[in-house]
Parts: sequence; structure tokens; C-alpha cells
Amino acid sequence: MSELNQFSLGDNRADLDAVNASVKRLSEKVQLITEAVKELHQNRTQLQGKIEDAQKRIQHILSRLPDQGDGRQLNLLNEVTPPNTPEDDSEPTTH
Repeated sequence: MSELNQFSLGDNRADLDAVNASVKRLSEKVQLITEAVKELHQNRTQLQGKIEDAQKRIQHILSRLPDQGDGRQLNLLNEVTPPNTPEDDSEPTTH
């Protein structure tokens, strides 16, 4: 049996070298894939944060909208606008 193993080992040296080279290539590819997955995970985490921030801004804007029955003008930009009074809408009078 030992004669068979020695004979096989000698014949399979080239096969072992080829297998070792294949394992090395696969290891390098696995490393590249692992790095790409880490980068994708980081990108996803950043995008999730941006989405959450946008949802908060939208919710803030929606919370400031008046009810549908409210006839006031919308002021979504926090600009100070004086209220419209009936006196402002009339023509100026001269005395």
C-alpha cells in the first residue's frame, strides 16, 4: 500500500500544485467578495440613515399642514407673514 501512495504522490505533484493554485485564486476572490459585502453594508447603513432623516423631515412638514377645512395660506418655510385682515384688503380711504 505504501508503494501505491508513493507512486500516486509522485504522479499527482502537478495536480496538487494546480489544486493549491486554485485554492489561492479562490481565497483571493473570497477576500474581494468579503470586502465588497462590507462596503455594500456600509452604503446601506448610510442610505438607511438618510431615509430616516428624510422621513422625519416629511413628517415634520406634514405635522405643520393645516386641516383640510382651514382656509389659511400654507407657510411651510417658517417665513413670517402678517395675517390678512379685512382692513388690509380694502382700498385706502382719503380724508
